[in-house]
Amino acid sequence: MYTDHGPKLYLKVVVNKQKTKVLFAEANSDFIDVLLSFLTLPLGKLVTKLPTAVGSLNTLCSGLSNLYNSHFCVGGAKQMLVSPKSSFEDECRRLKLDITDSQPTRYFLCQDRNCPRSGSTNISLYSDIAICSCGKPLNREIRVAAGNVSDGDGVFTINPLSFLVTDDLRTAPIVTGFLQTLNNLGITDTEGAELRILSFGMLEIKELLKLSIFSATPLTDLVIKKTQMSSTAVKPEPGILLHHIEKDAANSRPRKMVLKVCLQKSTNKFLFAEATNEFVDFLFSFVTVPLGGVEFLLGGNTGLKNIDNLYKSVTDSIDNKYFRTPEMKNRLINPKLAHGYISSNHFLPLTQDTPPKLYYESQWNVSRKLNEVTYFHHHEKGGSLVYSFKSSECLGYYYVKKQTICFVTDDLTVTPSLATSISILNGKGIPLSDLKEIELQIGLEEALSILKASLTSKTPLSDVLIKPMLNKLPKLEHQPKQER
Repeated sequence: MYTDHGPKLYLKVVVNKQKTKVLFAEANSDFIDVLLSFLTLPLGKLVTKLPTAVGSLNTLCSGLSNLYNSHFCVGGAKQMLVSPKSSFEDECRRLKLDITDSQPTRYFLCQDRNCPRSGSTNISLYSDIAICSCGKPLNREIRVAAGNVSDGDGVFTINPLSFLVTDDLRTAPIVTGFLQTLNNLGITDTEGAELRILSFGMLEIKELLKLSIFSATPLTDLVIKKTQMSSTAVKPEPGILLHHIEKDAANSRPRKMVLKVCLQKSTNKFLFAEATNEFVDFLFSFVTVPLGGVEFLLGGNTGLKNIDNLYKSVTDSIDNKYFRTPEMKNRLINPKLAHGYISSNHFLPLTQDTPPKLYYESQWNVSRKLNEVTYFHHHEKGGSLVYSFKSSECLGYYYVKKQTICFVTDDLTVTPSLATSISILNGKGIPLSDLKEIELQIGLEEALSILKASLTSKTPLSDVLIKPMLNKLPKLEHQPKQER
């Protein structure tokens, strides 16, 4: 095991008598809360936590980072996407071990200290995103009095409470009838098993996150042995079925995105796509979605089996009464994006969180400079409610400018340079005469399939858009011609 300084979590692990496999572990609420925090990680932040690439997400994030600020609609938008926030940051900061690195919420007023319109009606959660009523950017940070940190009652689940966790991260509370719980988790034989009590620090939790993505047996690999990491995710099918979101989203979203795709004529191989800002915004929205949100969109079937199991434990195995608040379970099942992250161009059926509640202190000395006084509070005492955050954080804007044309490779690398695409052709020795261009329409089902494929595949656009089309060609070619 690793060693590091700082807080520790303790885990009771039951190992089989051959000492080759973890049968199950017993964990308290502190450990389960940390485990559940995996579901709150936006995909853009997840890739920064892992040493191994996750599908095509790393190349997507790399392309995003390489775009200039001038490609984005508002200043600060690129930084928002490069380092996406979570709607659970207040909760995660209270975890005993916070792998999400959640930071305190920041607040910004007009850059002009003497602006007569600066105040409770002109607040932003992000620097250089929203505009003050006077027309200047909101980028001057102010101090806000901190609210209550923790009352010791747990973060996501109630404390104290004990849980069983299987090797593949299926989780259930230990309640009356625990034998049934063991059976439900597939634990049928513990004869000769050995009990170990282990301490977990931040290094172990980071390793567990990595193993939850890349190992079929994350607890075993963490506790007993270290194996060479390789993705255990299932290769995505060409399409997915829209289940729980079909009626609410698919039927209400008839719009299609148009994508021009360049293929090699002789092989029908995908080379690159020419994308407008609509498709680029769609791809960049991936980085803002937490793992739990991806699970919701894909019906608990992302192909990341351990994360699927953890998510399904929330939906099926942990009753609402074991969560800290009545609404916490629903928040984890269908997490919202952090406030300000949904653009007016959004394609996926996502929603965003409301801004935090602030209270304006009614008795503050107006003669003092605003940057020298804490005049907003997280609590109601001493002031009136402020809910006038600028609604245009990213709302009302696109991520990238409307006139932007980008080229997207099969691994979701986004570049605005045509020269880069030409260099791809030259590198492969493909002459311009061997190119053909087709136009595809992408609806919600195709969009969700691309999201799913991005988690596990280096060629998600081919997998979702091209291969299914080519598989249909032989059938079409062999159909008898109709008589005229």
